[in-house]
Formats: sequence, C-alpha cells, structure tokens
Amino acid sequence: MEKPHNHIAETLSRHGLRQTPTRLRVLQVLGASPYALSGHEIEQQLGQDTDRITLYRTLRSFEEKGLIHRVIDASDIIRYAACSIECTEEAHFDNHVHFKCTECAHIYCLNQVAIPTVALPTSFRAVSRDYLLAGVCNRCQ
Repeated sequence: MEKPHNHIAETLSRHGLRQTPTRLRVLQVLGASPYALSGHEIEQQLGQDTDRITLYRTLRSFEEKGLIHRVIDASDIIRYAACSIECTEEAHFDNHVHFKCTECAHIYCLNQVAIPTVALPTSFRAVSRDYLLAGVCNRCQ
C-alpha cells in the first residue's frame, strides 16, 4: 500500500514543483478535507510554524500549476480545493458544481455533477464557469 506522502510527492513532481515541507503539508491538508478551505483554515491546520507568505505563495503556485482551484461564493473569502487529476497548468477541468451549506458554511465540490451547458447570446463569450448551489449538506441535515 502506497503512503499518502509518496502520492503527494509524485503529484508535486508531475507538476514540476519541488517537494518542500510546506507544499507537502498543504497538499495533504487539502486532499484530506471533504470541503474547500480558506487560507486561514489551512494556516490553522498547518500550525504556527508555517509562514503566512510562504503559504499564500504555495497556494498561488498550486493554482497556476493546476493542483488546486478557487471556489467562489458570495462572501469575500477565497477558498481552495484540490483539482482533479486531469487538471494541468494549461487547462483546468473543474467543470463541476459547488454546494454551499447554509448551516455550516462549508463549500463542497460535487465532482460527479457537471455544470449544465448554457447557451449565451452571440455577442457574449464566457472565459470561466462557476456554478454554486446553496442548501443544507448531508452532515447538517
């Protein structure tokens, strides 16, 4: 059985990133979370020995390389979730629905639910797609 640390190290290598302790730990935290996490929530899980600037540089490089994606909601809080294995630096395949629980405020990636096709007028061109549903998650029901 492969250790999770080895899988994370391979993921970093595959995306052309060095294996630093912060990068390894951030990917481990995001991979273990069933919902998207804010930078502050990630920082809390990493502990006080993690430099905030290093954390946000790590998140930015992960996003640029296709390892994570931002989850958008109506608040001003940016949340991050692990991307699918198909995502790369050139193309993100995060065409899935996000669900925000109105009870616990967690945002879940519903990878099995595709964003429906939207026909835009000819004078419009979409450059990104975000789809957020709100309601009560299975944990809060």
